Amino acid sequence: MSFTLSYRNWSFDADLQIVHADVRLDIDGETVIDEPLCIDVGLPALLQSALGDVCPDRWAGVQAWDKVPFFICGCGDPECRGFSFIVGHLTDRPLLELVEVEERQGAEPRTLARYVVDRAAYARQIMTIGEAFLAFVKPLNYKPLYEDTLATVRRLMNELSEKYPA
Repeated sequence: MSFTLSYRNWSFDADLQIVHADVRLDIDGETVIDEPLCIDVGLPALLQSALGDVCPDRWAGVQAWDKVPFFICGCGDPECRGFSFIVGHLTDRPLLELVEVEERQGAEPRTLARYVVDRAAYARQIMTIGEAFLAFVKPLNYKPLYEDTLATVRRLMNELSEKYPA
């Protein structure tokens, strides 16, 4: 039941106004993701997943920030390519279920893999990424397509800090 998510080599594409990082996700000894991806577009949904259930929809549009896949193509477009996860909080235990899915427009997603991880450990790692993101973009002239990205990230980080104090 191990979960390790890390972002390295952060970079900013000023023309596209997106943030990239080398993403590595290991769950129970399996490397699920290990590649450079756009991380800011899906960060609000990733943070939300530590607070409650989420279900991705790559085609939902910019304002549906809570449905964007957490990890998407380096171009920043969720419709292009992404790693999609349904996150369900198990109510009877301090765990959550991550279901990696292949999204299909107009059809139910196809399950690729299921993982159960410790909810608090997951939240702490997600919060570390949120803090690193806020520090990274602070000196930048960052104007993302979803204009409330920073406000949403800050709000979710505050909610997570209350729910999972250090």
